[in-house]
Amino acid sequence: TGRKIIVDTYGGHGSHGGGAFSGKDPSKVDRSASYMARYIAKNIVAAGLASKCEVQLAYAIGVADPVSVLVDTKDTEKVAPESLDKLVRKHFPLTPRGIIDHLKLRRPIFRKTAAYGHFGRNEPEFTWEKTDKAKALRKDAGL
Repeated sequence: TGRKIIVDTYGGHGSHGGGAFSGKDPSKVDRSASYMARYIAKNIVAAGLASKCEVQLAYAIGVADPVSVLVDTKDTEKVAPESLDKLVRKHFPLTPRGIIDHLKLRRPIFRKTAAYGHFGRNEPEFTWEKTDKAKALRKDAGL
């Protein structure tokens, strides 16, 4: 539908790049990278590496790896910010293909996102809500 993502995500609390999720397949990083950013942030908090976390991923057309990865913990981090950056790049696939494969975004799951938003859902289809990387992150961070 092209409905703006502010409606579907955090209601203005978090940063947004514009664009829309609805009507886009997972090859569009507007959608898939937003899901990965959510997944990364949730796992950082679940690992106890920070109590707040916002992750921003920026991509350029024709470039698979993100041109920027920003992890903002709002000064709540328990490890050095440089360590967080390294942990993110080590534990999370950040190319469009890596995101699609890791979060299993090729499945027919997007109809459910059309109502009640994309984030904060507990259904198993919403793989970006899992915190399955928390233990490995915590271990690698030395906590």
